[in-house]
Amino acid sequence: MMDVNEIRKYLPHRYPFLLIDRVVEIVDGESIIAYKNITVNEEVFNGHFPQAPVFPGVMIIEAMAQASGILGFKSMNKTPDDGSIYLFAGIDDVRFKRQVVPGDRLQLESRVISSKRGIWKFECKATVDGVLAASATILCADRKI
Repeated sequence: MMDVNEIRKYLPHRYPFLLIDRVVEIVDGESIIAYKNITVNEEVFNGHFPQAPVFPGVMIIEAMAQASGILGFKSMNKTPDDGSIYLFAGIDDVRFKRQVVPGDRLQLESRVISSKRGIWKFECKATVDGVLAASATILCADRKI
């Protein structure tokens, strides 16, 4: 289990763009389960959409990528403090199945498909109360900064 203080060791993101609240399970080199609590206080809801707030799909994808980044960094025993950054390198097979709204707890699951020369491929899904909200195959690249 990882709280937000430990999560910050593995992700360079900060408010308002740190999208992982807690990691509940991680198996280095294999998988991660994390979550983001969606609250009406999110800055994004000021414009998306004030009368009917819906968490943007692109933010769900970013949350899945951040969970994958934690898994990749932790699996390599690296942190941004080591002079590395984990960059979003690609996305395939994106599907959105359910709206995510304030009050939802977005569970993020990522599983390593492959890892070669610093390029990691992950199978990801985001669910709310066990119902699929989004899925994607995400590529991340470890780069020196």
